[in-house]
Amino acid sequence: MKSVREKKQIKKRLLSIATTGLWMLIAVYVKAQDGNAGINEANTKVRSYFASGTNLMYAVGAIVGLIGAVKVYQKWNSGDHDTGKVAAAWFGSCVFLVIVATVIRSFFGV
Repeated sequence: MKSVREKKQIKKRLLSIATTGLWMLIAVYVKAQDGNAGINEANTKVRSYFASGTNLMYAVGAIVGLIGAVKVYQKWNSGDHDTGKVAAAWFGSCVFLVIVATVIRSFFGV
């Protein structure tokens, strides 16, 4: 049989567990937010990054263009026969980056 002291300790533990659970539920309820508010906040944050993202795409396109120009110049000076193909590939990649940045900006209306 359990003594009176053991029963009191068990009651204290159960009360402590129940109190902790109650405080956890209250904390979760207080921190919860409306689903629409969360979606709108995420939408605002993502849209705020679009200008920086498109500027980054333009900068990457410029760097790729400069590297491509140097590569094409080296091939042209060395007399390689596939200079036109390499120039078209580098130019195409630069144009692709610029077009993607512009299309993304216009598609999402930012």
